Amino acid sequence: MPETRPTFQPIIRRLWPNDGPAVEAYFLRLDPETRANRFMGALSDTAALRYARTAMSAEGLMFGGFVDGTLRGLGELRPASAPPPGFVLGAEAEAAFAVETPFRRNGLGQALFRRIAAAARNRGVRDLHVRCLAWNRPMQGLANKVGADLRITGGEADGALHLPRPTPVSLWQEGVTEAVDFTLALTAA
Repeated sequence: MPETRPTFQPIIRRLWPNDGPAVEAYFLRLDPETRANRFMGALSDTAALRYARTAMSAEGLMFGGFVDGTLRGLGELRPASAPPPGFVLGAEAEAAFAVETPFRRNGLGQALFRRIAAAARNRGVRDLHVRCLAWNRPMQGLANKVGADLRITGGEADGALHLPRPTPVSLWQEGVTEAVDFTLALTAA
C-alpha cells in the first residue's frame, strides 16, 4: 500500500522577535539528518540553540511555515554581503531553510521558497543563491522546482535563482502580506 501523507494548509509568514521561542523549539526538534542538511554539518543542541538566538537579530529576514500553530518549516533570507542602509538587501542574497521530516512533500518547502524569493525580489536581490550538500536530494528537488540553476561540485550543490525587478504591484502585495504577518504574530503571542 502506498504511503499516504497527511494534507494540511500551512500558514507562511514572516517571523518577528516574539517568535524567538518558536524558532528555538523548531531547531531543537530537527532530527540529526535534517539539522545536518540545514547547516551543512552536524550541530549539537547547544549550538543549534545559540544559532536560533542570534538568527532572530541577524541581517535579513526569517519566514516560518506553521501547521496547527506550530513552526514546522523555517526559511532565512540573508544578504551575501553587508547591505546598504534601508530596505534593500543588495544584488545577491542566500536562502536557507529546512522543513521537519513529517511535514515534507506537502508544499511547505516550496511555499517558503516562493515567499523568500518574493521578499528578496522586493529588496533588490537579483540572484538568490541556494547551497546544500550534494546528497540532499529534497533540497535539490525543491531548488529545481522553483527554477534555480544547480551545479554539483564536490560535496556541495550550489545554484541561483535569477529574480525579476520589483514592480509597484509586487511591492504593494508584500506590504499587505507583511501587515497580515505582523497581525498574526501578535495574535500568536
